[in-house]
Amino acid sequence: MKKRVTGIGGLFFKTKNPKASKDWYKKHLGFNTDDYGCTFWWKDKEGSDCSTQWSPFSEDTKYYEPSKKDFMFNYRVENLLELLKVLKEEGVTIVGEVETYEYGKFGWILDNEGNKIELWEPIDKAFL
Repeated sequence: MKKRVTGIGGLFFKTKNPKASKDWYKKHLGFNTDDYGCTFWWKDKEGSDCSTQWSPFSEDTKYYEPSKKDFMFNYRVENLLELLKVLKEEGVTIVGEVETYEYGKFGWILDNEGNKIELWEPIDKAFL
């Protein structure tokens, strides 16, 4: 297996009021927010378009479970299915089933402290 994580795909956190958080970041830090948060566009070293998502979630979201933390990181990966197989062989806890959308595949694992991590094999061109 060549690469595992290739970059940060997203930063997700719980907040009392997601809309107020998006409004604050838009006003004070210039985030170009939408219903999901803010998408940051960048190019990888090969010059391909890539994105990183910033998203506030409601404080009662169940999306981060079984983790009890108020945040979740999303990492960009290559070949998600192969990576999940290797991680399982290494004893890493896999959470749920892989989900596929027009913008990529998603899988979830728990780190050594029980933090839920989202792994994303992106299809960035779906957003362009």
